[in-house]
Amino acid sequence: MNQHAKRRAQQGIQGLDTAPDAAPAPPVVKPPVREPVAPGLQEFVIPEGHTPERLDKFLSNAAGLSRARIKALLDDGQVALDGKRTDDASSKVRAGQKISIEVPQPAAAEPLGENIPLSIAYEDEHLVVVDKPAGLVVHPSAGHETGTLVNALIAHCGASLSGIGGVLRPGIVHRIDKDTSGLLVVAKSDAAHQGLSALFADHGRTMSLTREYLAFVWGAPRHRGTIQTFLGRHQYNRERQMVTQDEERGRLAITHYELELPFGKERDGKPMASLVRCALETGRTHQIRVHMAHIGHPLIGDQTYGSGFKTKIGLLPPKLQDFFRAFSRQALHAATLGFQHPVTGEELMFESELPKDLKKLKATLEKL
Repeated sequence: MNQHAKRRAQQGIQGLDTAPDAAPAPPVVKPPVREPVAPGLQEFVIPEGHTPERLDKFLSNAAGLSRARIKALLDDGQVALDGKRTDDASSKVRAGQKISIEVPQPAAAEPLGENIPLSIAYEDEHLVVVDKPAGLVVHPSAGHETGTLVNALIAHCGASLSGIGGVLRPGIVHRIDKDTSGLLVVAKSDAAHQGLSALFADHGRTMSLTREYLAFVWGAPRHRGTIQTFLGRHQYNRERQMVTQDEERGRLAITHYELELPFGKERDGKPMASLVRCALETGRTHQIRVHMAHIGHPLIGDQTYGSGFKTKIGLLPPKLQDFFRAFSRQALHAATLGFQHPVTGEELMFESELPKDLKKLKATLEKL
């Protein structure tokens, strides 16, 4: 659980589908600080008293490279054990043995860089934090081969990319949807990529990670709560996710939410819409969008999970209806991102203000 979620849980957040006597969260531990990896020959001597372990595991920790990258270098004949080339990742290394590994210069990036404007919240030689606009796809895929954040970062970072997996490309460790705006961090080196990957795989349960989103939703949930379900791919529409009770068909997803601001009132006195802050304890595809729809409060503008709430627009004042019909992207913004720098160990925290379209949405809702 991230730090904001822990704080709110301690203040009395009640969960959905969670046991009231759940064990307390484990203490936060700091991820290992990794040194940046430079191309060239690296040599290691296994120290006395070292417990025998797999060659790829030892090299991953010693050289600051991912296990997949180590495996590729083994296959390419770039690793020697006691002077003899080896490609056996599972061989045990023991005290006194000498290991050498040749890390080649990273190859040119594919895809190619493109001159796409970016809003950079932070950058150093190891990583970059981007404030992504809505409409920008993060990673090239079918139908989005160009014009992505990755293309933009390859051009922006240029020679400062030291290579991820042997290629001059940015390391994507988490994503936000095309039509979601806000903060995400991207690795520029193998060392940063390995550390950030471990951090996001942990999802802030034991390491220092904060991810909070601002969501404009129809109606208003109770003041605060936790949504815990399994999420899996929709059985009929492969582009959608769905809540499932079958553990084998889905993955555990946990979202903590807190009501920030209600807007307007319906005939029954309940809020017409609201601004909600969501903190992720897991990072599943479309998690916040599916979870908020699951509890009856889909995101405004969500064409995939909020289509059943279009009748809400008809309850609005006539002069505002056209605005909401034209608002066609999910009203979701990655507003807060905090983590421990994987190379320097520094604690970093970033805040992103609402973009112009969401500021206008908020101002319009305040007129209800």
